[in-house]
Amino acid sequence: MPSHASPLWTPCGFDHLTRDPRGWLVPTDDYWRLWLQRPELALVEESCAAEQALHASLMEAPTRAVAQHELDAFEDADARANHRLFLGFRDSVIAAGSLEAAYAGFFKAGAIQIPPLFLDLVVQAMACNLLDGEDDAWQWRAAEMLFRRQRVRVQDGRVLSGDSEVLDMLNETGGLGAVGRLLMQSGATIPEMQIEVLGDDNAARYLLSRAGNGRFNFVLDLTHEIQRELSHGLTLTMNRSQSGLKALAVVLQKWVRHFHGVGVQVQPESRVEDTAWRWHLGLDAESTALLNDLYLGREVEPERQQRLISLFRLSFDDPQDMRADVRGKPVYLGLAMNAEGLLKIKPQNLLLNLPLTSAA
Repeated sequence: MPSHASPLWTPCGFDHLTRDPRGWLVPTDDYWRLWLQRPELALVEESCAAEQALHASLMEAPTRAVAQHELDAFEDADARANHRLFLGFRDSVIAAGSLEAAYAGFFKAGAIQIPPLFLDLVVQAMACNLLDGEDDAWQWRAAEMLFRRQRVRVQDGRVLSGDSEVLDMLNETGGLGAVGRLLMQSGATIPEMQIEVLGDDNAARYLLSRAGNGRFNFVLDLTHEIQRELSHGLTLTMNRSQSGLKALAVVLQKWVRHFHGVGVQVQPESRVEDTAWRWHLGLDAESTALLNDLYLGREVEPERQQRLISLFRLSFDDPQDMRADVRGKPVYLGLAMNAEGLLKIKPQNLLLNLPLTSAA
């Protein structure tokens, strides 16, 4: 079983996964039982007899084959569809042999048939695997970006990234859920809830919060540097010693090594001045389109350029791991928010679009 030296996000099922010789994650029966207890699959008062019977049998034997007629007997169409999606996902993982192999296969197969929620929960478990035993709070918080959509805001020269679901909930309900929404609709005043920017003073509290209800409540500072104007036309530039960009770069290094078995170094860059720019990839849809346009020499509006949060320079420890036509050249990665300030990283881009040799 994986070691759990650090608290983990819940409930991605990492506790119920084992590792194969490669270090990839293999589900146990309890992992699938955890899925059966999710709201999308759990029994409710209205569950029909056929749904109850199938659910009970799967809790007893989570990997057993399910016949089509067992699903056809469901009275509720949504319940039938949810179970069909789950069973398709389960069977794909079992056939692949590990979460990592199944995840990579989902994207190489072409059109994705797996719901985004399923993919995010798989990435969450794999992120736990990458960081198992790690006590660096910034790496753990940066890893959240691989499976949780972020809302990015520029404030006082700082680029701050928070969990979009949490921030939207706080904005709509004051953090009090349905009760808070009713109070706000009635005009009642709700005490403002503050979320915290991850720092030295609260890093230990963040690590503890991941195992409880406070998870995803911390904001990550993605600022490259802060410039302060001084007198006499001087500018003081201060580097961010605990920049979330540096932590994200380390997480991306671990992700590439875990999947491809090759060593890389990833370094945040505020700008690229490379006349021999040969290879790039976006870590999200917005930066992919932006880098493509810049590479092709197309004009990019200033407002769109400002959505670029950071660039990264990726270099291979061993150039022989790269395709011969770009060997020794850096790979540039982009990170950008959309026009609404939202950022959703696509970690699968690092599986599909790196210039690897066939041997790698």
